[in-house]
Amino acid sequence: MSKLDMNWRERSSLFQLTVVRFKLFLREPEAIFWIFFFPILLAMGLGIAFRNRPADVLQVGATTTQLTQALTAEKGLAVKTLDEAAGMHELATGQIVLLAVGANDIGAVYRFDDTNPDARTARLLADRAIQTSGGRHQAVSTADELMHETGSRYIDFVVPGLLGMNLMGSAMWGLGFAIVEARQKKLLKRMVASPMPRWQYLTSFLISRIGLLVVEVAFFLGFARVAFGVPFRGSLPELAALCLLTSLSFSALGLLVSSRATTMEAASGLMNLVMLPMWIMSGVFFSASRFPAVIQPFVQALPLTAAIEAMRGNMLQGTGLGQMMGKVAILVAWFVAPFAVSLRIFRWR
Repeated sequence: MSKLDMNWRERSSLFQLTVVRFKLFLREPEAIFWIFFFPILLAMGLGIAFRNRPADVLQVGATTTQLTQALTAEKGLAVKTLDEAAGMHELATGQIVLLAVGANDIGAVYRFDDTNPDARTARLLADRAIQTSGGRHQAVSTADELMHETGSRYIDFVVPGLLGMNLMGSAMWGLGFAIVEARQKKLLKRMVASPMPRWQYLTSFLISRIGLLVVEVAFFLGFARVAFGVPFRGSLPELAALCLLTSLSFSALGLLVSSRATTMEAASGLMNLVMLPMWIMSGVFFSASRFPAVIQPFVQALPLTAAIEAMRGNMLQGTGLGQMMGKVAILVAWFVAPFAVSLRIFRWR
């Protein structure tokens, strides 16, 4: 057999393996739902919950008519007059967030839970209203100008997080479960006995992920743009490169996790063990900077943290890849190291 024929056979087997990956994916409606429709539904729910809306009116109570009249002047408060016992009951049951109690030695005593953000806001509004009613005037004149700019909303913040989380899940679950299932059914043992080069089998998974990635990312980001007006301030080719690198990093991690697992239960446990810290710490729904400084080096080294922060920088701030080389380097490392290790320890039988 000529060298040309051998090269063609190798290319042909890689093509056939990649096509098989696509066909197996399309036969799993559950996978299609979790990859394409679940992030859409999650974005819709969060977008509706955190939509632009008028400021909440906070429920407060007052024990005297004078306090009630003073607090009524504040538009952000809904006030009702209560005796002290009834007020404490409503405060304890969450029907009001603050109770203003009249006192002889001072104007009022504010009773509220300082761990409740609404209660702290109510305290500031109530004190402003009572101080104003007592004749206090502002030393400096001020005015409010309310801004609702795209890029500063919660939905703008959370879309890159959902995108990163979805890329992680689809890459790791899609690759890991398929390999473990083939190992369970003895398919890997049969394939390794064929003329197929081993590297082509593993590479076919990565190529199929790239093909699905185009549809997956375009579908989700297109919805976010049309439904919520999420901005794309950076370069779209650079955003595409970030998504590709993110998917490859998690594909390599999924390959490593599934390299030796022989049952679906073991694979599921390992997948959840690897992904759980990233679900919690990588800033999908809130900033990763909220965690203590002592664990920040660990948090920042996670691939999902790097991916989300890089995508937020591109989409919301227009930051170029050249300014995010640290994040890119972390993603490259999480692609190269797990893939290299998995090639060495991969169990075919």
